[in-house]
Amino acid sequence: MDFLKSLVTAASGLQAQSGRMRIIAENIANADSTAQTPDGDPYRRQIPTFRVSLDREMDARTVELGPVRPDSGDFRLRYDPSHPAANDEGHVEMPNVNRLVEAMDMRNAQRSYEANLNVVQSTRQMISRTLEILRA
Repeated sequence: MDFLKSLVTAASGLQAQSGRMRIIAENIANADSTAQTPDGDPYRRQIPTFRVSLDREMDARTVELGPVRPDSGDFRLRYDPSHPAANDEGHVEMPNVNRLVEAMDMRNAQRSYEANLNVVQSTRQMISRTLEILRA
């Protein structure tokens, strides 16, 4: 029964980190997405959140991707008077996405994903060895 709890918990972690990586990839893909008009807002960075839930059937705590929140940080300004979204001073608001921060978040999510995958692989090996012992 504890083997199954481990698998359920790790699988929920895999799914949550996969969703986190998808959101980070979306942020990176939109790092240069500006508004089309001077009064519009550019892409706003999205921040994934997590929440703990209880799988009552398995009596195991799991994690899931929570609501995605917009980052309330300031937009960057770039001087480009020829851009359609430039204001009167020639500045264009750029998304509040920092590629370095996103790269570090992606690496962190990747490591968490790998850790959960290692739990699944180790649990499978323990189940296999247990079955071998029982057959002997």
